[in-house]
Amino acid sequence: MRGRSVPISIPRRLVGDLMHLSTRIPRVTVQRRMQICELAAARDSAISRPPWAALFVRAYALLAQERVELRRAYVSLPWPSFYEYPESVASITHEREFRGEKAVLQSRLKSPSRRSISEISAHIRNAQTAPLDCIPEFKSALRFARAPRAVRRSLMWLGLNVGRQRANYFGTFHFSVYSGLGAESLNPLSPLTTLLNYGPIALDGVVNVRILYDHRVMDGATVARALQRLEEILNGPVAQELRDSGRLAE
Repeated sequence: MRGRSVPISIPRRLVGDLMHLSTRIPRVTVQRRMQICELAAARDSAISRPPWAALFVRAYALLAQERVELRRAYVSLPWPSFYEYPESVASITHEREFRGEKAVLQSRLKSPSRRSISEISAHIRNAQTAPLDCIPEFKSALRFARAPRAVRRSLMWLGLNVGRQRANYFGTFHFSVYSGLGAESLNPLSPLTTLLNYGPIALDGVVNVRILYDHRVMDGATVARALQRLEEILNGPVAQELRDSGRLAE
């Protein structure tokens, strides 16, 4: 059959580069079926309901402050070792429109454990609605994608393997969901140590939550315990923060 050649667009180049680097990581998935009815009730009673993404990013950042493994990265330079960060940097995936095409872009949020739910919500909403030129990470990524492929991939590999700079350019953990569309991704790829995602949240508060992790950095039992603690944080400190913010508004 005679078809036509379609150039790879700028957004697809970025995805291709990330997938190229991600396939080299020995990644494993651990899933937990959670009951987050307490968090759901607190969110429903909030004056301004925050996006679920903000609640999960907040909870995971608090978890990472407790579990040092979630703030470590495997790096190759100057020799293979773990690099440990004092705080997390969230890399959050967004779908935006770029020249008539759906583009997948990442925003970064430093120290989400020290930010309120409202601050995280504002960051997410701004990344979803502001012009692309107004989001520094989006603007630089789209400009970077215009470079030759060999240059892009070499620089990205370097950035991922220099511990001191890795978090600045890529973050310490990845957050990517599209449960709002009624679907979930079982094995998404990421070059970071962990990726957090979850499926649709049922009316009774039941949801499948998974952490995909770099097996060089930690083991499955560590992640399983982390997921158990994440459920406690969602229904505990995060739900309480929502209730407290509602009382302050009154």
